[in-house]
Amino acid sequence: MPARPLKSPVAWLGSLVVLYLGLPLAAFAVRFLSAPSRGFGVPGLFPALWVSLVCATISLGLITLFGVPLAYVLARSKGRAASVAALVVQIPLALPPIMAGIVLIYVVGPYTFLGRLFGGHLTDSMIGIVLAMTFCSAPFLIVTARSSFAMVDQGLLDVAATLGHSEFSRFMRVAVPMAGPGIRGGMLLAWLRAFGEYGAVIILAYNPASLPVYTYNQFSGRGLPTTLAPTALALGVAVVVVMISRVKFPRTDGARASASAARAPSPSPTQPVRFAVDHHLGSFHLELSHDSGASHLAVLGPSGSGKSALLRCLVGLYGREPGPVWYGDQPVQDVAVEQRRVGYVAQGFSLYPHLTVWRHLLFARGATPELAAYWLNHLRLDGLESRYPSELSGGQRQRVGLAQVLCESPQVLLLDEPFSALDLPVRLELRRELRRLQHETGLATVLVTHDPEEAAFLSEEVIVIANGRALQSGASREVFTRPASPEVARLLGIANMHHAVVASRQRIDAHGVLIAVGDTDIATGTPVLWSVRPERVSVIAAPGQGEPAIGERSGAPIGTVRDIADVGVAVDLFITMSPLFELQARVVEPGNLRVGDRCRVEIAPSAVSLWAQPSQGEEAVGSYSLR
Repeated sequence: MPARPLKSPVAWLGSLVVLYLGLPLAAFAVRFLSAPSRGFGVPGLFPALWVSLVCATISLGLITLFGVPLAYVLARSKGRAASVAALVVQIPLALPPIMAGIVLIYVVGPYTFLGRLFGGHLTDSMIGIVLAMTFCSAPFLIVTARSSFAMVDQGLLDVAATLGHSEFSRFMRVAVPMAGPGIRGGMLLAWLRAFGEYGAVIILAYNPASLPVYTYNQFSGRGLPTTLAPTALALGVAVVVVMISRVKFPRTDGARASASAARAPSPSPTQPVRFAVDHHLGSFHLELSHDSGASHLAVLGPSGSGKSALLRCLVGLYGREPGPVWYGDQPVQDVAVEQRRVGYVAQGFSLYPHLTVWRHLLFARGATPELAAYWLNHLRLDGLESRYPSELSGGQRQRVGLAQVLCESPQVLLLDEPFSALDLPVRLELRRELRRLQHETGLATVLVTHDPEEAAFLSEEVIVIANGRALQSGASREVFTRPASPEVARLLGIANMHHAVVASRQRIDAHGVLIAVGDTDIATGTPVLWSVRPERVSVIAAPGQGEPAIGERSGAPIGTVRDIADVGVAVDLFITMSPLFELQARVVEPGNLRVGDRCRVEIAPSAVSLWAQPSQGEEAVGSYSLR
């Protein structure tokens, strides 16, 4: 059973802080309730309260209007100017309030340029009080809002750009709502700090008196008894303001179009994506091109190979620097990302936590309720319109993300590892859904993935990349059946990768086992690497008496079944061909084979891929590892 919270040392330490902060308030309450006179009838009390309330509210409005955009810029900027600006914003926090008022005098005092320009009305007036409050309390909102903006996922802002939203629209519709709790907390701190400001106010504007100035005058002239009323009013105001800040307004979901109003998207010509990207990201260099005109392209590679960076180049998130990009015959290198009409499904679940499903579908510029209703029905999201992302399963969230970009009626669809965060059944279901959409909509698609099966299933052509360079490209079937290098074979998930030596133009010697290959120009005796897909290995039941033994160099090779693994949709056989050579075969049924049985292995010569190993000092094609 978990320990009770109060038994935790952390809870006890926190309780000490609460006790320290609460005891003075409790002592004041006792004195206030027992005092015969509290000072509510002293002239000037309520006018001072009004001055503080009005000036603190005006100050908060100014800080919010100018400070929240500044916080957003500081959170998204990393240059020297941003660092200097962040330092300037925080300096008032370190200044004692009296000194804050003194430095303000040098700018708005009656003998300064600004002071003379406004006839001396910037001091000893409510304007002076607002200026003092704003200077001292602005950092509380800006620093808090900056931290909140820094936590907003840049990917969500990028997705909003691809959905047609300008920088200002992204700020208002994505960044501000997502940073909302932090902004509200900063506003609360800034208002309370402004309301209670004394030092800078008394230097800049002694009259009219604010509540803190009034309270100090009462304390200096009459002692504690007449300070009870203003102190009680200040405490009451603070409690009310804190309670108001905690009010949660009901969310409005908005109405959705009826099913009868659903309208299918208008057909548009397929616009294959072509590109010639040459882009530096720090020390990483991405250099890839594609000009075949295939409607459905997959980019396959390991983590860190540049797949996501390539997609961001095609979307336009790096501007025009990466190089020319075409959607069909239209060059888009100089087109702003929000004007490209590109459907971009970012990695993971790129949904906005403050929007319902229905509002997600209407979020794109140009989205209509009729089109949203169509995709809602088509992607089986009916009944989920009023739910928020936190109330959806992974598969539902991925469908919403896809429906959101389709509601924009994009020219092309770019997908960044769209199913990587999903479990296998949902991944297979959505993969089939996407293939169906490819055929129904005619949309050109570019998919980046590290899953070879996913790439083959959803593409006509494949580019295999590593370290920002293409290792092989071409028709999907050609690439998967004839990998150009050991590195490509490894990335395609080909399990059988082995060393051998060329025995003749049509055979290789793999640790004493002769394997038939197509005609090769590689010289006899040359060390090679070779591979064959497990699905292309045929296994025949154990030979009878007198059949060739293991490793015999005539006829089909003979091996011994070392292991049988049922992987659900097939059976993997691991066959020992010689002490140093094990082959994997994938079959539908193992027949009567058991572990320890001998079997005949047949491999079509056309199924074998062969590469000469580089001599010492030569550069290898890619990198690979063998057991």
